[in-house]
Amino acid sequence: MPDQTKKSSARRDQAVNLDTIGLEMGNKPPQALDVEEAVLGAMLIEPSAVDEALEELTPGCFYDPRHKMIFEAMTHLVADHTPVDLITVSARLKAEGNLEAVGGAIVLANLSQKVGAAANMEFYIKILKQKTIQRDLITASYEILKDSYDDSVKVDDLIDKAQSKVYAAIQNNVKKEVQDIGSVINEAMSNIQDMQSKDGPNGVRSGFASIDRITQGWQASDLIILAARPSVGKTAFSLNLARNASVQFHVPVAFFSLEMSSLQLAKRLMTSESGLSADKIKGGAKLESFEWDQLEYKLKNLISAPLYIDDTPSIPVMEFRTKAKTLVKNKGVRLIIVDYLQLMQGPAETRGMREQEVAAISRTLKATAKELDVPIIALSQLSRQAVQRTGGTGKPQLSDLRESGSIEQDADMVIFIHRPDMQGLSENPEDKELTQIIIAKHRNGETCEIDMRFKSEQIKFVEPGNDFAATAGSVGIESAMNSDMDDFADAAQAFE
Repeated sequence: MPDQTKKSSARRDQAVNLDTIGLEMGNKPPQALDVEEAVLGAMLIEPSAVDEALEELTPGCFYDPRHKMIFEAMTHLVADHTPVDLITVSARLKAEGNLEAVGGAIVLANLSQKVGAAANMEFYIKILKQKTIQRDLITASYEILKDSYDDSVKVDDLIDKAQSKVYAAIQNNVKKEVQDIGSVINEAMSNIQDMQSKDGPNGVRSGFASIDRITQGWQASDLIILAARPSVGKTAFSLNLARNASVQFHVPVAFFSLEMSSLQLAKRLMTSESGLSADKIKGGAKLESFEWDQLEYKLKNLISAPLYIDDTPSIPVMEFRTKAKTLVKNKGVRLIIVDYLQLMQGPAETRGMREQEVAAISRTLKATAKELDVPIIALSQLSRQAVQRTGGTGKPQLSDLRESGSIEQDADMVIFIHRPDMQGLSENPEDKELTQIIIAKHRNGETCEIDMRFKSEQIKFVEPGNDFAATAGSVGIESAMNSDMDDFADAAQAFE
C-alpha cells in the first residue's frame, strides 16, 4: 500500500508538471527566461526595482526553478528589512542551502550584468505576468481535461472544480491599480450629483418606506444577510422584496432558490399578488369564477416583471457566480437574492470542513457583489441559541448567525426577522401578525428596529397602517387598490 500511495502521488506531481505537459502537447510552456534574468539583475543593483517587482510579482511568476529560488531569497530579505544586493542574496541562499542549487555566486554575478533599462521594469513585469497567466491556464486546463476522462469524478464536482481553477488562474494574477484620492473624490462628487438629481432612495428600493429611509435602497456591491429561524418568514420577506423591486419599480431581479422549486415560489408570489388566500392558490379550496378573473387581472404586471428564478438545488458557489455574471450582463439584473446561504456548496477543497466552507461561500458572495456592482441579499439560518436564550426579549443577535463568524464579518448589512408570537413572547397572544425587522449591522448607516405585520394568509409583509393595501392585494395596481373588493367582484362578474 505505501508503494501504491507513493506511485499515485508521483503521478499527480507529474500531471501538473509544465515540462511534462509541454512534451505531451509538443510545445514549450510559455516562458521568458531572458526577461526573468533582466528583472532579477535589476533587483540586485537597483533598490527601486525591488519594490516595483515585489508589488506585482510572486515566486510563481518565474519559470526557471533557480530564478524562483533567487526571488524567494530576495523576498525573505525584504521581509527581514535587509537590503537586497549581490552579497546579501548570496548569504541568504547559502543559509537556506540553495546557493549551489542556483549555480553558485557566479550565477548571481552574471545576473547583475544582465540588466535592462530601469525604465523598462514595468514592461518586463507585464511580460512575466502574462506568461504566468498562460502557464496557470495550461495547468488548469490539463487538470480539467484529466478529470473529464475520469469516470469516478461526478459531473457537478467537475464543473465546480473547472470553474474554480480557471477563475483562480485569472484572479491570482490580476491586481487593481492604486487610485489617488483626488480621482476618487471626483468620482464621488459625480455620484453625489447624480443622486441629488433623483427623487427618493438611490439604491434598489425594497418597497417598504420605513426600510428605504434607513438604507436609501439596497446599495450596489453590498452583501445583505437576511437571517431568521426556520418558518419565521425569510423566504416570504425576500419574495416580497423581489416582487416590489421587479413589479413596482421595474428593476430586474434574480432569485436563486436552493430550497423551494420555481413552481412553489410562483404560487407564493401569486398568493401575495392576487390577495386570494394561500389555500385557494394551493388548490385546497375552489376558486369562484370571478376569482379566476381577479387572479388573471392581478397577475398581469407580475407576468411581465423582469424577475428571473433559478431553482438549482445545492448550487456550487462558483456556478452561482457564473450564472449571476451572465444575468447581470444579458438581463441587466440589479438585485440578486439567494435562498439560502447554508444550502450552497463551497469550493471542493473545503468540503467536510463546514465552517471553512461557509466562510468561503460568504467571501465569494461578497466578492461577487463587489465585482458585479449589484446588491446581493443572502438568506441565512440562525442557530438554536436564538430561541434557547433565556430572559430578555428573545431577539436574535449577531452571534446567532449559524456556522461561521465570517458571515457577520463579510456582510455590509445584517437584518433579522423577529416574530415574538413564534417564540411565545408576544404581549398580546391574539396578535399573531406582529413582526420586527431588525437592522442589527449597517456598515454605512444606522441600526434600528422596524415594526411590520405579517399577513400569513397572503404570505405578505405590510407596514403598520397599510393593511388596506394588503387586503387589496397589489401595491403595483393602483386601480385595484382604490377599489372596494365587492365592486371589483361585481365588475369581474359583469365582464364574465
